[in-house]
Amino acid sequence: MIPPSALLFSLLGGILPAIIWLLFWIQEDKKSPEPRGLLMLTFIGGMLAVPLVVPLQQWTFNESNMFETFAIWATIEELFKFGVAYFLVLRRKEDNEPIDPLIYMMTAALGFVAIENALFILNPLVDGHIIDSIITGNIRFVGASLLHTISSAAIGISMGLSFYKSRYAKQFYLFIGIITAIVLHTAFNFFIIKEASSITLATLGFVWITIVILMLFFEKIKKVRAVDNI
Repeated sequence: MIPPSALLFSLLGGILPAIIWLLFWIQEDKKSPEPRGLLMLTFIGGMLAVPLVVPLQQWTFNESNMFETFAIWATIEELFKFGVAYFLVLRRKEDNEPIDPLIYMMTAALGFVAIENALFILNPLVDGHIIDSIITGNIRFVGASLLHTISSAAIGISMGLSFYKSRYAKQFYLFIGIITAIVLHTAFNFFIIKEASSITLATLGFVWITIVILMLFFEKIKKVRAVDNI
């Protein structure tokens, strides 16, 4: 039986940091903000995707080939996060600017990571290891949360860059974006599992560098116009 207090604190520890990141990123779209209701719907959709993903990951677990396992897990997570954003908002009329797919993809990712982080925090809390849960929450706030955001942002960027292009160009860009997201996610999972602190720090450093690149893409997508259509 999970203590109610442990469940509550794990949810707070998972959801609040994700909301902080979400508030940070939506500032990039403050000139024409998305409806709060749709952002909340997408965030909750990302949260609800976790219970669907976990059984699939357990089913595909292969201890003898962890790289393959990480690649499959990354593929499952990225496809589910994209599916959430696509079926809930990306087909709506509100998705009317190149930056919108990027915002919604990142929102779905943060909803997903909110529950995933809560699950990671919950185990040490149940065992009474409060300090361990705090450390886990901090590490995932910096590392895993950003990784999920970056990988899903790769899909949003591809959709934003092709927003005014032909149907086939959009499909090609989307394919490249999904592959990029899976590769980034797989690489992070593979290296972060290593216990050597130097590898972990290098991986987190890579994530932060990618965040800078992501912010540059934000500015680029803001400048995408219909005349860019090919």
